[in-house]
Amino acid sequence: MCRYVVIMVISLCASMVGCVSAAVPGGVNLSDLANWDIVVADNAPPSELYAAEEFQSHFAKASGVNLPIVSQSAPATRGQRHVFIGASVAMRESAVGFETDEFGQEGFRIIVRDDNIAIAGRPQSGSRGTLYGVYTFLEDYVGVRFLTVDHTYVPAIGTWRVVGPLDRFYHPPLRFRWSYYGETNRNPAFAARIRVNTVTGDKKLGGKTGLNLINHSFHHHLSSQKYGKEHPEYFALVDGERKLEMGGGGPELCLTNPDVLRIVTESVLDDLKKNPNMENISVSQNDNNKYCRCSKCAEIDEREETPMGSLLTFVNAVADEVAKEYPDVMVGTLSYWYSRKPPKTIKPRPNVQIQLCSIECCLLHPINDPQCRKNVQFCQDMADWGKICSNISIWNYNTNFSNYLLPCPNLRVIESNIRYFVANNAIGIFMQAAGNALGAELSDLRNYVMANLLWDPTRSGEKLANEFLDLHYGRSARPIRRFITLTHENALASGLHPNCFGRAKDYAIDETIAQAGLDAFAEALELAEEDVVRARVEKASICAYRAAIEPIWYTKDKSSVEPDLAERMRPLVKRFLDLCEKYGVTNASERSRIEDEAKRLRSTVGL
Repeated sequence: MCRYVVIMVISLCASMVGCVSAAVPGGVNLSDLANWDIVVADNAPPSELYAAEEFQSHFAKASGVNLPIVSQSAPATRGQRHVFIGASVAMRESAVGFETDEFGQEGFRIIVRDDNIAIAGRPQSGSRGTLYGVYTFLEDYVGVRFLTVDHTYVPAIGTWRVVGPLDRFYHPPLRFRWSYYGETNRNPAFAARIRVNTVTGDKKLGGKTGLNLINHSFHHHLSSQKYGKEHPEYFALVDGERKLEMGGGGPELCLTNPDVLRIVTESVLDDLKKNPNMENISVSQNDNNKYCRCSKCAEIDEREETPMGSLLTFVNAVADEVAKEYPDVMVGTLSYWYSRKPPKTIKPRPNVQIQLCSIECCLLHPINDPQCRKNVQFCQDMADWGKICSNISIWNYNTNFSNYLLPCPNLRVIESNIRYFVANNAIGIFMQAAGNALGAELSDLRNYVMANLLWDPTRSGEKLANEFLDLHYGRSARPIRRFITLTHENALASGLHPNCFGRAKDYAIDETIAQAGLDAFAEALELAEEDVVRARVEKASICAYRAAIEPIWYTKDKSSVEPDLAERMRPLVKRFLDLCEKYGVTNASERSRIEDEAKRLRSTVGL
């Protein structure tokens, strides 16, 4: 059964017709709420009060009616009209009342019937159901769209907008959802609006999921700085040496050393004692491939036909100790790089979480495309993990980490990838993108599509993208859409299978494509009817300018650039850098700041 099916939808009628009587049998006319109020519990948690304020402010923008917020502990008077926000006594004992104790942290129910609206999730602090229910109501029945940090689209309700009768329940299929963009990470209120539940612990915003991202953590639990000098045997034996100087967070551990197991277990238990709300904890490899080749570790790995053999043996041992004191906490480990393949015979303990990483996969094709040679093995590994583990989460890569600002023709695969992961029982998805930056290539569009699909994987990625383009750019959307289509069609026709690190040529971006981008954005600027739209188009055009200056992007010495090339690139570089500064672009790549690249580029072309 699909895990993300919305249940309890009894009926929905939402229409706009000519002005007639305001009486609506069974439903509610949203244009006729002038004498209504918003009811919250007198002891409502911060997130429910904030949910009421969000409903109030957005509904006022849509209708011109500012509904008062009232606190009520007693049952509401029958016959009066109310918008109940949260599981108050007044809501539960009203004509549309219901209980919410079994909803979970993010489940909610919406009832619209007989001149009452009720939106409620579980009332406990740290639950996000009521807030998410309000955002869902605003989107689905008022037409609000949370497009960007500074652009919320709110249409006018008009004189007749009927909703209901309806009875709807929803709980998202994913416990962990992270559309990893700087625009989300640096703006917690916006993250809440697009239902990314990993950014902030602010109780007003509902807090965040108790699931943490499983990440590189051996260096945290047992550092070479602390133990390396006196106990080199704690660390991986590679090429006959215990190498203590290693990138990616430090050396890997010797996973068959009993003292290593003891120290790591003690560290894990100490972390859990200090953080009682954690639902999982990471016990995972560092970010290098220098895993231990000592005879004991190698014997396990050879028998299990994967380095995950010794790693999972170790993680299982830690998980056994954790289960004794924290039976509800999962011990997570990365299935990444050399450890992606599951062991032949060893199975994860029931309290072990596998964070499966797709870093080797093709960026252009759906993860489950049987014709994409890079993706086939990943799907096999996920299927094999699914046979032995019920706690699988995903680390998926969604940008060109070497070049944040280049066109990246992978918008079309976001929908299919998320659906595949959910269909294969993922409990959480980390969609890694330009999370340490602002202003990456089409980041606002990508973030909108990604977050909405994480929340509801049944939606259409194409429709979401078109909705964003039309609402954000207006008449200017057409040429921008044309350029996006061109980059995607051209990349697919190229036969390339790039990963998430590459130059323009790796994604079939050449000078012809770059010029088409410059032309498309020039046309979009001409079509822009307002300064605010013109600014949005300028910001989006940065990717075309970045593609156009690819011929000199990697040049470090001015003397190696032909004068005619420098002359041709000079105005393009100037415009590129001016736009980056104007729109707050912070990074050229995962590891390079734009100001550092700017110095080199100016020197290269003589600016």
